[in-house]
Amino acid sequence: MNYLQSIGRNAKKAFEDLKNIKHKKIKKVLENYNQSLLKNTNKIIRENLKDVKNVKRKHLVDRLILNKKRIEGIRHSINEITKFKDPVGRVIETWRRPNNLTIKKVTTPIGVIGVIYESRPNVTADVAALCLKSGNCSILRGGSEAYNSNKLLASLFRDSLRKNNINQNCVQFIENKNRKIVDQLLSKMSLYIDVIVPRGGKGLVEKVQKFSNVHVIGHLEGLCHIYLDKSANISMAKKIIINAKMRRTSICGAVETLLIDEKAINSHAKEIIQSLINSGCEVRVDHKINKLFNGKLKKAGEKDWKTEYLDSIISIKTVKNVKEGIDHILKYGTMHTDSIITNNKKNAQIFLNGVNSSIAMHNVSTQFADGGEFGFGGEIGISTNKLPPRGPVGIDQLTSYKYLVSGKGIIRP
Repeated sequence: MNYLQSIGRNAKKAFEDLKNIKHKKIKKVLENYNQSLLKNTNKIIRENLKDVKNVKRKHLVDRLILNKKRIEGIRHSINEITKFKDPVGRVIETWRRPNNLTIKKVTTPIGVIGVIYESRPNVTADVAALCLKSGNCSILRGGSEAYNSNKLLASLFRDSLRKNNINQNCVQFIENKNRKIVDQLLSKMSLYIDVIVPRGGKGLVEKVQKFSNVHVIGHLEGLCHIYLDKSANISMAKKIIINAKMRRTSICGAVETLLIDEKAINSHAKEIIQSLINSGCEVRVDHKINKLFNGKLKKAGEKDWKTEYLDSIISIKTVKNVKEGIDHILKYGTMHTDSIITNNKKNAQIFLNGVNSSIAMHNVSTQFADGGEFGFGGEIGISTNKLPPRGPVGIDQLTSYKYLVSGKGIIRP
């Protein structure tokens, strides 16, 4: 516990120090880090290979791998984040009261952000950069399967801070692999951590939401849906659905359930489902759709509507209309990302207004549920909380605000 308390105290001190650092210097840290990633590409790949060789859960390998292309992707994110204006100290609105009281609503950093994540080493770089850019400090607890990759990426970031005479504890990586560290981080560190962000599977997020003593930004699952309307252009629909499912099956924005308007079964269903099968996707369908395939396909049941596969599997269900599609999403969805494919503007509006998703889409692949694709440079995670922030969490979502009230000797009667 002393180990964690020391990290907490270091983070609080670094946060106070950061308040006095000019934004130009923060930009310089990020520029230096970007160059450091390029310079150390081969070293990063070597450390990553150690992790890949040691991984026991083979389905995590795709998320874990860092190659030259993915490192370039991280560098692109850092570059985008670097270019953003300083989000701290921005005046959101100003108004004057009849008694000449002037009130300003101004953005402020949140403070110390703890991030617990599993097998994606790019999270280390993204979170460190996003937190620093928004005036926050971060405490990172990466999964043991990416330990070597995470440790090096965090160390390179700390080097960039040190080069610019900024407290390197603005970013701290927890090197202790003991699982009890996570329990202590959640239950014993409320004096030091202002927000916890879990990035990982359902088990991790449930645990964090259950035991954390501080506010949590996160989502349990990405059980994403697409509703296919009878008016949809079939070639567009096919392209979107294949991409939404098969581009990367392991990400939280991958579609898991396809809902088909019963009036589109004869015109759309067979061709689209056959395309999914040809793409290597296992399809699980209801009775009505299975009739099209002479009962040869795997049947979908109640369990399938509740399952985030994170694999080349999709469940497909017939619904009477857009309203029944919305009802299904409200019952089984996880408020992550849901999309409608339609050329009917009225149905599109009914869907977009009716679902409770943090991201609702029209004629767009659910794989766009990503902070980078939203123009945020990257994301610290995707929030399905009903209270803000919702959706991808970038630098603007990592700020809070305060009210600055001024007057000339005004007293309340």
